[in-house]
Amino acid sequence: MTTTTTTTPDVTVTVIVYNDAARLPRAVASLRAQTHANIEIIISDDHSTDDTPTVARQLEAQDSRIRYLRLPENSGGCSAPRNRAIEIARAPYLMFLDSDDELPPRAVELLLAAHREREVDFAMGACQRLRVDTGRRTTWMPHLFAERRTLDDIASDTELLFWPLSTNRMYTRDFLNRHNLRFPEGVHYEDQLFSIQAFCLAKAFTIIPDPVYVWHIEPFAAAESATISNQRHKISNVQDRIRVHRMIDDFLEKSGHAGLREAKDFKFLKHDFRLYAGDLPYRDAEWLAAFADIMNPYLDTLSPGAYARLPRPERVVLELLRDGRTADAQLAARGLSHGVAPRQITTDASGVPYWGDSVPTDDRARRELDVSDLELDTRPFPSAQFRHEITELTRGPGATLTLSIRTYDPGLRLPIGPQRARLVLSPGRRRMAVPFRLDPVRPGLFEGTVHLDLATAPIPLQGFEGVRHPLVVLNQQGLSHSGLLLAPLDFPTATARVDYHSGATPHQVTVEPEGRNPGRLQIRWHPVGVTASVIRPVIRKIARPRVRRAAKLVASVLR
Repeated sequence: MTTTTTTTPDVTVTVIVYNDAARLPRAVASLRAQTHANIEIIISDDHSTDDTPTVARQLEAQDSRIRYLRLPENSGGCSAPRNRAIEIARAPYLMFLDSDDELPPRAVELLLAAHREREVDFAMGACQRLRVDTGRRTTWMPHLFAERRTLDDIASDTELLFWPLSTNRMYTRDFLNRHNLRFPEGVHYEDQLFSIQAFCLAKAFTIIPDPVYVWHIEPFAAAESATISNQRHKISNVQDRIRVHRMIDDFLEKSGHAGLREAKDFKFLKHDFRLYAGDLPYRDAEWLAAFADIMNPYLDTLSPGAYARLPRPERVVLELLRDGRTADAQLAARGLSHGVAPRQITTDASGVPYWGDSVPTDDRARRELDVSDLELDTRPFPSAQFRHEITELTRGPGATLTLSIRTYDPGLRLPIGPQRARLVLSPGRRRMAVPFRLDPVRPGLFEGTVHLDLATAPIPLQGFEGVRHPLVVLNQQGLSHSGLLLAPLDFPTATARVDYHSGATPHQVTVEPEGRNPGRLQIRWHPVGVTASVIRPVIRKIARPRVRRAAKLVASVLR
């Protein structure tokens, strides 16, 4: 059915697209389903080379509210297609949508109501992140959208500087034109500059708690279709991010908002740099050298107050990188956000502990590598920091593994002598605990060997589909401590079929390094056989316990 309108649209929503013919109809359908129907839809095509032009023209023919704009050549980014659409938009209010995302049905209605309630330069609402692989929806940074509020100045809530998106907002055309506010062309991360400029230039803006944007997250997308944020392995990605932040700094200085610089610098360290920091253990020496060459000159321009606001583990990684100690930075990065201790600390004559095997020689390094606030020697045992690393992994017959484990105890929390330990794994609801012994090598260092037979894991009869990471459990005076088990990042993946002695569904079991974040030992289970393909889906859908037990009985008979 064709929808027609003869009035001036209230809102123009621009859908930018490039080589995305498959998902474009979904994005446009979310606009056609808006509860506020008096809108203009501009499909702004960055000179696609797939079937996007054909699909876009078909959509244009179905609804008179849709206009198709095709750029004469590819710009390589999001800015140009958005800017060209701003030039031809007919409505007094403007919004932007990416072709792989959607707007909730009431998005336009809710944001337009916020504008009509009070005169503001833009209104913004919450963003839902939808995991394409699992279907799970979460609200991104929900604390920023906890309540409805109107702000006259970004300085009243500098945490909003952490919000980088331009697409969850409705702007007045007058605001954008009055300040000649456009997206920077020729560089990625354009949203970050545009977003901060909008925050700083607006006389007032309203935040509503309602979701107004659905961001589709595809964590396992192919490299060529991954989002810009998921292309951090490219040095050009680092260059673009630094270039945009230098543009932001220049804007803050020239616009009279230099007072925001420390808050903005903290945001860069806590968010932008932190994204790269988590990837450092997986980069080669050539990449690390190029990264340091780009990143370090910019880090030197940031305010000391921004560094002081960071957790100590993040400050350590930053200092090691700035000091050219890239291998040490990789080592330290494996403990970020996970309470993993350094391998070693060194204490100076006054008793101050420093990260690493030597006392720093300059003031900045002493300030940044001082790990006193980690309280390695005094914090309660359940939250103590140890470092458990696999030094050797040997695959045996079937699904057996032999792990050589080295435990670092820089705070000297463990008593002298051998330590009882357990390797704990919980596929499903039941726990598998394999005891082993950690023998002292020297103060603060223990080594042990554990033999793991995955065929003895307590798998539910109907099977288990998922990933688990073994933990090393230590006990002291009735208190228990669980710690991550870090894996060698280069050991080959091993896969075996396991037929469980308990009669549980057969599984394909894969042992591998985690491949991201700290790089834990990772074990994946995948049910196989008739039970997995026929009975298990039925069991998962059955809610009543009695029927569920009957289904499990049938599964065991079929097996």
